Amino acid sequence: MTERISPLAPFRHDIFRYVWVASLASNFGSLIQGVGAAWMMTAISDSANMVALVQASTALPIMLLSLPSGAIADNFDRRRVMLVAQSFMLVISIALTVAAYLGLLTPWVLLTFTFLIGCGTALNNPSWQASVGDMVPRTDLPSAVALNSMGFNLTRSVGPAIGGAIVAAAGAAAAFAVNAFSYLALLFVLGRWKAAIPPNALPRETIGPAMAAGLRYVAMSPNIEKVLLRGFVFGFTAISVLALLPLVARDLIDGGPLLYGILLGAFGAGAVGGALVSARLRQVLSTEWCVRVAFIGFAVCAATAGLSTYPWLTSAALAIGGANWVIALSLFNVTVQLSTPRWVVGRALSLYQTATFGGMALGSWIWGVAADEYGPGNALLASAVLMVAGAALGLWRFTLPDQTSLNLDPLNRFKEPPLALDVQPRSGPIVVMIEYIIKDEDTAEFLEVMTERRRIRRRDGARQWTLARDLENPESWMETYHTPTWLEYVRHNRRMTHADAIVTDRIRRLHSGAEPPRVHRMIERPTIRSAVLPEPKHMIDLHH
Repeated sequence: MTERISPLAPFRHDIFRYVWVASLASNFGSLIQGVGAAWMMTAISDSANMVALVQASTALPIMLLSLPSGAIADNFDRRRVMLVAQSFMLVISIALTVAAYLGLLTPWVLLTFTFLIGCGTALNNPSWQASVGDMVPRTDLPSAVALNSMGFNLTRSVGPAIGGAIVAAAGAAAAFAVNAFSYLALLFVLGRWKAAIPPNALPRETIGPAMAAGLRYVAMSPNIEKVLLRGFVFGFTAISVLALLPLVARDLIDGGPLLYGILLGAFGAGAVGGALVSARLRQVLSTEWCVRVAFIGFAVCAATAGLSTYPWLTSAALAIGGANWVIALSLFNVTVQLSTPRWVVGRALSLYQTATFGGMALGSWIWGVAADEYGPGNALLASAVLMVAGAALGLWRFTLPDQTSLNLDPLNRFKEPPLALDVQPRSGPIVVMIEYIIKDEDTAEFLEVMTERRRIRRRDGARQWTLARDLENPESWMETYHTPTWLEYVRHNRRMTHADAIVTDRIRRLHSGAEPPRVHRMIERPTIRSAVLPEPKHMIDLHH
């Protein structure tokens, strides 16, 4: 029987609790700033497309910059990265406040400021999401992700209404000023956090190869690819409600900034409820069914918002939408984290963010154009139809896997072999050949397991992987792969996890030789006369 974990278990860990509370203040300010920016755009522009672009300008940099930010999160101190990102957003928020107070904002100047704040968010988010696994043990990770969603939506349930009141009473500049002050608490907590960073004996990856490694890992991980597709579709369709909500409040219900804030508050209140029931829902339904329910529930929200002229009915629909928003996005996030080892989790989360926020950025623009052409009500109805289609994706090959907590901790079984040549970290290319002896009756199983071995090898950085059979001795098989340098060979082997070792152990059980599989490690060398062969050496220094 599976042990039931309390949804509040992450609060037992001091740093998670402190950061969670400080994040409430930061999220509160961000939501007030969002209300101020969206409503100011309605005041300085008559274009529905420009109003929708406020959402797009925040989501676009997250789509464009998440991957390099994920590589930074996996290779630098995540706490310091978050401090830099939060400080940058503080400076931009102060500048936005001053520009609004002096009356310098035009539609494109306002979009530039929201874009820059989005850049700070893009830098911050992969480190923030990946650092949750540094604050709590893996068993508490799903609850921690849900609590983060709940914390954000607790502020969303009241923040937008207060933001609307601030804008109505004191103008957008006051809302921007509140946001600037909201960063201080989180900066203080992060400054005092002494994160336990595990030692890394290998040099830090440079940004380019690190980004390539993240792309390769996700491309060779089918479960993560499914999450990325469903996240993109959900972001593209669901953002229609948030992007067009100022127009719903102004044109369909004939309200002002206070009503807009109240509608956002209803969305946030529903999201809190969604966070509270998501754990129970995961116990009753599979991951795929939870996501289908979220798509269909949000379709109901969009259709109702597009047809309703009553504030109470639109608010009720938005509460349903908020609940399903949290259910879907928290499931996507947890599935990525539980499918990814720590060495690449920041990049995997960044690619998930790229897909989801890319869908949101594209959707904000598309639904804004549709609202200009056909009206916000018809645009919302069209998005509702596509949400139902998004739910149907799970009926085919894009079904999401059930959440399983694989042991993705480093195996730490690999030991650098003693070498007779002087090999530097940059020496290469390296060719690795592994001999197996496989009985005829085990051939079918061996080929099946080696298919998975090929995926793991390529995912972790191996190139030109091949499997060959000896024509004269059919029981002899040779696995071959390349790495560009010796350092990459060592890095490749240290990426193996306990879950990957299951495949390795199966292969070794099929090996019928008297000795373990023999490994040949070779370095390619040109045949020209000027080529210099390395001198014999018995030690390798990977730090220079």
